[in-house]
Order: sequence, then structure tokens, then C-alpha cells
Amino acid sequence: MLGVGEKFPQFSLKATVSNDLKTAFTEVNNDTYKGKWLVVFFWPKDFTFVCPTEIVGFAKLNSEFADRDAQILGASVDTEFVHLAWRKYNDELKDLPFPMLADTKRELSSALGILDKNEGVSQRATFIVDPNGIIRFVMVTDLSVGRNPNEVLRVLDALQTDELCPCNWQKGEETIKVA
Repeated sequence: MLGVGEKFPQFSLKATVSNDLKTAFTEVNNDTYKGKWLVVFFWPKDFTFVCPTEIVGFAKLNSEFADRDAQILGASVDTEFVHLAWRKYNDELKDLPFPMLADTKRELSSALGILDKNEGVSQRATFIVDPNGIIRFVMVTDLSVGRNPNEVLRVLDALQTDELCPCNWQKGEETIKVA
């Protein structure tokens, strides 16, 4: 698995961005949000139980991530058409404010090293990538355990200070000063 300090892989994926079939799909790649922080999170499968709770959690914080010049990108190995169907089926996903990437060839998941060997799906992984394309945070949980989007936001805040941040540090608190 790629880790902190490594370059995020090159990618170009179809993404679902709306519920209107005429405007639902677009291409997203490394240059789409050039100069921004990226928060890229993967879930195993659409139409499941834990995944929508996380997607909704990130959606609720979207404006806070945007205030920090960060773009959220959600991804799974499902197709863009399955993403569209899920958005239309699940009321909580209808108005998602961020793209749902379709890693159908499993190229990005494989390049990141997060393709689950037993299930053939993306692991429940989260990456924070700085504006230079360098991975600054990675978290992977078991397929059955959801992640905490508030913690991802907290880590982004800490990374953006470019300072030493103690355990449980929150935005606005003092950082560690080394004499």
C-alpha cells in the first residue's frame, strides 16, 4: 500500500456528479483539482449498509473541507451507472456535493495497494493528498467498520498548520513549539 510521503498515482476516472442523465457524468483526473488538497475515500460497494453512512458523513462536512481548499472525492469499483442508480435510489445520496469516482478497472485501487484480495473491491481507505500530489495521511479500516469524517477533517487541519500537533489537537489550539 502506498503511504505517507509517496506520490498519489496518476488517474483518470469517470465520475458521477449529478442525477440528471444529461449532466451526470464527467472525467476526473489528477489535474481536475490542481493546486487543491484532495481527500480521497474509497468504499467497498454501492448499495450496501455501512458505506452510505460514511458518504453522508463526508457530504455533511463538504463545505468545511471546501473552506480549507480541499476537494472530496469518493470512489468505489462500481460503475458510474451504478453510482447514478444508487444516488437516485437513496434519498441521502441524491444531492451529493462531490464526485463519485468509478474505478471499474480497479487501476487506482491497485496502484494504491488497497484492492482487497479476498473480495476484489476497494478497501475502506482514506487518503489526504497535498496540493503537490503527495500523500500526507492514510487510513484503512476493516470492510465492516466505518470511518469518522470529523477525524479526517481534524487531520487535514493539523496538516495545514505545518506545525507539530499533539494528540487530539483541534483547529485553533496551540501547536507544539520546540525551543
